[in-house]
Amino acid sequence: MEDGLRKPGTVYLVGAGPGDPELITIKAAKALEKADVVVYDALIQKGLLGMAPKDALMLYMGKRAGRLCPSQEEINDTLVEYAVTGKTVVRLKGGDPFVFGRGGEEVLALGAAGVPCEVIPGVTSGIAVPASMGIPVTHRGVSGSVVFVTGHPGSGLNDPVDWEGLATSVSTIIIYMGLTRLPEIASRLIAAGRPSDTPAAVVSQGTGEGQQQVIAPLGELFSAARKNGIKTPALIIIGPVVGLREKFATLAAAALPAAPVSDGIA
Repeated sequence: MEDGLRKPGTVYLVGAGPGDPELITIKAAKALEKADVVVYDALIQKGLLGMAPKDALMLYMGKRAGRLCPSQEEINDTLVEYAVTGKTVVRLKGGDPFVFGRGGEEVLALGAAGVPCEVIPGVTSGIAVPASMGIPVTHRGVSGSVVFVTGHPGSGLNDPVDWEGLATSVSTIIIYMGLTRLPEIASRLIAAGRPSDTPAAVVSQGTGEGQQQVIAPLGELFSAARKNGIKTPALIIIGPVVGLREKFATLAAAALPAAPVSDGIA
């Protein structure tokens, strides 16, 4: 699609990483530096927006559960609207654009409109947040497999996750957007064979400002999270690797955040 003789600008679908502005990639930072328009989501820290030119147009189009938010179609239309005028548009997303970030839907919409786009990967929170806490998602002799799943299937959709199948087939389970459904998820996993005393953690605002985290056995995790005031958005980590945190945190203390943490039920 072209506006007269003007060629459409490029849309960069940029993964901003898990929260800490210093965890953005060099390539992502370079895209921000040349942006005319930045369309950013709810997980973006303010420090990242400062990487864009001062005269860049900043458009907040974040999504939050239980709040009135722009639809995905509205976001797609906004990207196309500015790109067809020749603007360089950065769609700034938390984590990685293709890990529960709806980046695929935006690529399809841009392609249908004839707008060129480039995907710039980001460090997904499912790997970065546990690592920042001293939890390796895999570890020889402890965890040889890890799975990333969504705890929020979306309005009108069937649950795409086979919780019963995952209970005993995967060592480490990383759940995005699952805090509100945690009692149901934990119950299904335990009923299908995952021990109720499996070490587990819930982390809110991982690696970013206001990070909070709680560690407790799987069967007590939701109660511990509620008592400690953990709120969405949150990441859930389930598996024996969580039990390695105390040792790893001691050995790698300089690299770990000074965020509040509750081990067990407070």
